[in-house]
Amino acid sequence: MIICTNVLTPDELRMLQGELVTASFVDGSSTAGWSAREVKKNLQVDAGNDRLPQLREIVRNAFLRNGLLQTALLPAAMTQVLFNRYDVGMQYGPHVDAAVMGGMGGAVRSDVAITLFLSDPNSYVGGELVVQSQGMGAEFKLEAGSAIAYPANSLHHVAPVTEGTRHAAIIWVQSQVRDPARRELLWDLDNAKRQIFGREGKSATFDAVSKSHANLLRMWTDV
Repeated sequence: MIICTNVLTPDELRMLQGELVTASFVDGSSTAGWSAREVKKNLQVDAGNDRLPQLREIVRNAFLRNGLLQTALLPAAMTQVLFNRYDVGMQYGPHVDAAVMGGMGGAVRSDVAITLFLSDPNSYVGGELVVQSQGMGAEFKLEAGSAIAYPANSLHHVAPVTEGTRHAAIIWVQSQVRDPARRELLWDLDNAKRQIFGREGKSATFDAVSKSHANLLRMWTDV
């Protein structure tokens, strides 16, 4: 799991927040699988909203320019951005995201899910994202403009909102390296490479780690 702060600029965040106040929303269960519909109780921006393409582009560009997310996730493809809203009493019960999203010619394997928080955490009560890992649930309620990326194959849920309104943007990413353990190893090697370079420049140790990183990426990348 990777947490990134300030994924959006202050201007981008203010624009998205302002647009979502007046946007038209529809029942969020329309984009859930047959079993997830039973536990999904939220709203999402109407696909017919004229401003939706522009709002999606803001989030897409923010994701693409974020070096931490790009290095950690090694994205090959991504879904369209989904904007959702949770009012009082709404929640999304335990579920696993669909393995493949989109239709023929535009299908994306959902290796990683990204939740970009858009509401001030002090403006609502509840609404924590809870991700299960090794039998334990980790809760996340980030500052507006911050994001968390986590394996989409994990069981997760959004806790009930008891006060206020929670807005978020959701993206699913297909990685060039589908195995999360391999992505973590590549991430560790990339960080080690950067630390060695910062400490001693282009040394023999740096070259050896760089070679291992590059060759493992070459071995595991699916493009």
